[in-house]
Amino acid sequence: MTRPLVLLDLDGTLLDSAPAITTSLAAAYSELGLPVPEPSVLRSLVGPPLADLFLAHGVPADRVEDAIVAYRRVYVGGAMLETPVFDGIPEALAELRAAGLTLVLATSKPEAYASTLCDHTGLTPLLDGLAGASLDGSRSSKADVVGHALAGRGGAPARGLMVGDREHDVHGARTHGIDCLGVSWGYAAPGELAAAGAVGIVDDPRDLVAEVLARLDQLAA
Repeated sequence: MTRPLVLLDLDGTLLDSAPAITTSLAAAYSELGLPVPEPSVLRSLVGPPLADLFLAHGVPADRVEDAIVAYRRVYVGGAMLETPVFDGIPEALAELRAAGLTLVLATSKPEAYASTLCDHTGLTPLLDGLAGASLDGSRSSKADVVGHALAGRGGAPARGLMVGDREHDVHGARTHGIDCLGVSWGYAAPGELAAAGAVGIVDDPRDLVAEVLARLDQLAA
């Protein structure tokens, strides 16, 4: 029998990425001479593809590519590696794999950056695969990334689940017929995950294993 598949978001789910990302976003706005959003707004931008969030928050369409370049200059220049793993996540991933699950990262972060971060934080040995966005923007939405992840595993499994912290994770997984279990320690606004249709919300990484296994058991019933 094919092992159940769990797709995992990265920013806000496995890693506390907000400080590095918001610092880089603020630098991009400043470099373009645009008003820098308030800290609470910057934090709410963690998760979506860069082009989408810049377009939706004050960057003219003809300057979006400049904003992305400015962001990446700061992020890749050093901010990226100042990103800790949430407490309890390594232990949860190890338990899920020990339970016989296949764990694949599915992130809207460029795949090359996600790979570097997973190596740097020690997450790589705990994962069975990694799928991310492309640097050229041709694969950027969460639905695109989930499709990329599934293609790398031979298609959607009979038992599969997404775990993520934003509505984009819920919608992207649903595009491929997969439910999403939300986590509340990330960057979603109050009520965002429930409104998007998450099948449940986990409030503590220590409870993640039990919740994931329970959801997959329901699919098997």
